[in-house]
Formats: sequence, structure tokens, C-alpha cells
Amino acid sequence: MKDVAKRAGVSLSTVSYVLNDSGPVADDRRAKVEAAVQALGYLPNESARRLKRGSVATVGLVIPDLVNQYFAMIAEGVEQAASERDVMVVFCTPEATDERESLNSRLLRSQRLDGLIYLSGASTRMESLLDLKRVGPVVLVDEKLPSFNLPCVVSQNRQGAREMAGHLTSLGHTRLAIIGGPPELWTAEQRLSGYREGIAAAGIDPDSVPLFTGDYRMESGEKLAAEAMSPPAGERPTALICANDLMAIGALSYCRRVGLRVPEDVSVVGFDDLPLVSLLTPNLTTVRQPARELGMEAVKLLLRIVAGAEPTSPSPAPVSLKIRESSGPCNLN
Repeated sequence: MKDVAKRAGVSLSTVSYVLNDSGPVADDRRAKVEAAVQALGYLPNESARRLKRGSVATVGLVIPDLVNQYFAMIAEGVEQAASERDVMVVFCTPEATDERESLNSRLLRSQRLDGLIYLSGASTRMESLLDLKRVGPVVLVDEKLPSFNLPCVVSQNRQGAREMAGHLTSLGHTRLAIIGGPPELWTAEQRLSGYREGIAAAGIDPDSVPLFTGDYRMESGEKLAAEAMSPPAGERPTALICANDLMAIGALSYCRRVGLRVPEDVSVVGFDDLPLVSLLTPNLTTVRQPARELGMEAVKLLLRIVAGAEPTSPSPAPVSLKIRESSGPCNLN
């Protein structure tokens, strides 16, 4: 701003009035300031300007990766809601190492963030989250950590899983297998509980249903589908319940590789409703989560907390069952 003022031959306050439209400036002086700004290529530091005014400037988003479409859709929702409110977003994608996550924690703390949105895709390291809490208010997305008593934005994971299990049992499936998510995650625990409740409601002992624990990645879905389908044809499952779409895609890949027909030989279902799953052959039966809406709601909640509101979590967002080609009637022949 000093360079602009010197080039335009005006005071620093005149430059401030022009840039912030905060005071009267004669037309000739305004023209000089605007010409100097253009000549120098000056861009105001929006973060500093908003911080000086005492308003929210920047929030951080910790997200596992942007390869998973589900995470990317949440990030889109965060960016959209932040942009609509003139708030900048600092993205951070920690890798699965303590050293990298510690580095990202220090990076976020150095950015003078007003708050943080945290999305966990695997295990959540308590030490890292404690470190990140020093940034300011933290809002979790698609996850709960009761011991931390952090506000969160989630969907009806348990209800969606219950409906999915009910869909499969209504098709006559009694030999089921569950490919679950990381047991330390709230989402995985909720979905497993919902599957077991839906199975029990059909008169099937949920303890008799084998559980294979995955990590929400496609590779684990393929590997665990091979384990689940290893018994002889008359004993192996007729339906694979996968706790997210990526693992279901891995299970479909395994079935295609070994010549198992879906859904004639085995039904395969997922959870999330990624955009690509309706394009698969067969396209995937799954539970739709409102990913973008979760991201948008997380921003709104965080900004309310920053403004002084109580950190109260909203009610879980509704989900919906999307029945497509990958699930069909049980065929024991």
C-alpha cells in the first residue's frame, strides 16, 4: 500500500479508502490510486484485511485425500459454503504417517486459522487432533469422537445400513458376509450395528454372519471379497455387504476376475453413492449420503461457533437406499 501511495502521490489513508471503499475520495485521486494499483499489480491481503476488521478470514480443512470421490464431494461443499461467505479455505491432506501428520498440524497452526473442519478417512490420531484443537474451534465431518466432545456433522449411517440389510434379506439372502470399515471409526461402528440390526430383524442370527475388517479402500475390498468367497459354492455367501463404495468396487473387481456373476451368483452392495457407481457394470446398489451438504453444513456450524454460538451438533442428515443392478434375488442353484 505504501508503494501504491508513493506512485499515486497520495496519502496511505487515501489508498485505504479506495481499496476498502471506506471513505470519500475525489475522482482524480481515485483514478491515480487505481492506475497505481494496476501498474504495480498490487493485490490486497484479504486475510489480513478481514482479520483487522475482526471477521472470519480463513478456515482449515483436514481431509484424507481427494482421490476418494466421497471426500472430494465433501470438500466441494466446504469450498462452496466458504466462498459464499467470503471465507478462504486452507486444504491439508495428511498422509498415513505420524511425521507427516505432525508437519501438517504445525502448518495449519501457523496459518492463523479461525477454525478447522476435520474429516477422518481412517484412524484418527488423538495427539494430532489435540494439536489441531489449539488452532481454534474444530468441527468433525462424518465422524464422532465422544471422548473429545467435539461438534460434528454426520448422516444417518446406522439407519442406512439397517435398510440395506433389510433390502438383501427381503430378496431371500440368508448367507451374508460383511466387509466392514476400520473398527476405530464411528462411521464403521454405526454401519456395522445397522447391518446387524437389519439382519436380526429378518430372523437371522447376526453373530453367524462373518465379518471381514477393511480400511475403506478398494484394495481391501478386493482382498476381503476373496476371503469371504473362499468356501465351497454351497457354503459361501450369496451377498457381500460392503461398508463403503470403494470396497464394494474392489469386491466387484474380484468377482469379475474369478468369473462370479453379479448379482446372479452373489449380490454386492456399498455405502456412500459415489458418482461413478451408477456407471459401473453392473451399477451398484448403495446408500446415498449427502456429501456436499455435509461439507456445507460443517462450514455453517464452524462459523456459528466462531461467532460465539454454542458448539451444538445438528441432527444427523437423512440418507436414502439406491437399489440398482448389483443386488438381486438369492439364487442357491
